[in-house]
Amino acid sequence: MASLQHSASIPVQAFGEREAPIRDAAALLAGLRHLVEPDEIGLDVHPVDALPPLSLDAAYRHCVEITRINSRSFYLSSQLLPFEKRMAVRALYAFCRTSDDTVDRATDDPARALAQWVARVHAPHPPADHPVLLAWDDTVRRYAIPQSLVDELLAGIAMDLTFHRYETFEDLWLYCYRVASVVGLLSMHIIGHRDGAAPYAVKLGVALQLTNILRDVGEDARRGRIYLPQEDLRRFDLTDDDILQGRRDERFRALMRFEIERTHALYDEAWPGIALLDPDGRMAIAAAAEIYRGILPRIVANDYDVFQKRAYVPLVGKLAILWRTSRKLNRLIRESR
Repeated sequence: MASLQHSASIPVQAFGEREAPIRDAAALLAGLRHLVEPDEIGLDVHPVDALPPLSLDAAYRHCVEITRINSRSFYLSSQLLPFEKRMAVRALYAFCRTSDDTVDRATDDPARALAQWVARVHAPHPPADHPVLLAWDDTVRRYAIPQSLVDELLAGIAMDLTFHRYETFEDLWLYCYRVASVVGLLSMHIIGHRDGAAPYAVKLGVALQLTNILRDVGEDARRGRIYLPQEDLRRFDLTDDDILQGRRDERFRALMRFEIERTHALYDEAWPGIALLDPDGRMAIAAAAEIYRGILPRIVANDYDVFQKRAYVPLVGKLAILWRTSRKLNRLIRESR
């Protein structure tokens, strides 16, 4: 795509051999424990209006609604899964969303709110009136999801409490791995996969999170957060103040072209991993990846205005992507035989 090219003097790194980062999630979460008293574990971080005990079906339906309201793209792509897997990945989405909102919507002490939430997630049994934790607990047990992966996700959310800048792309990679790649690894337990799929899932997760970061530069700046690596800002002669003030000049456009190209490279490297998923889950994951990837050209079409405009793929665009993705996936499967 000619519109995404930048100076050949600025290389875009390939990520084929990158390994998952060293894990210290348990230590990071342990640092939150002192914020929670034992008798607080039963308290709800976001009360559910004192609901009576819920049935499992009702809990899953609640997760479906969270998915439908908050991510129309994921809701559409997950429709392509068989019923049981569809309900499970929507429980996963609702769990991730609720975990993230615990920090983003905390009105008093985000660290304490997250500590309470982590304690509840770690409790032996979910509260009978919390639909997300009820459905998530059932999903974890049904698909033998390891707690270590769940803790990696929670540790990524904990990073948002203290990390508002990332010096290098290597530093940002760890954050992306925890909040997005881990979601892919969790999804693989639900969807089913062959050996060798994990490295592709890691790269796809980083690509998805980078897409989030690029789309939300302005929104994050208003919260005082800059996820774009500091080394990349310096490469294009930009400063934190340029981002915080929303300066969209040629330096910023060059930075965005560079980051978009890097993200496209990751999507390309992750694509072969779709063939390693169980057949009944391939199209859903392929569609989710391609629809989200479709945000990147929308950013370009908006002349990189991520400060005042939110790039998104409209429904007609999503339907067109679904059609193209089906053909692209069929080619991949044929070539991988």
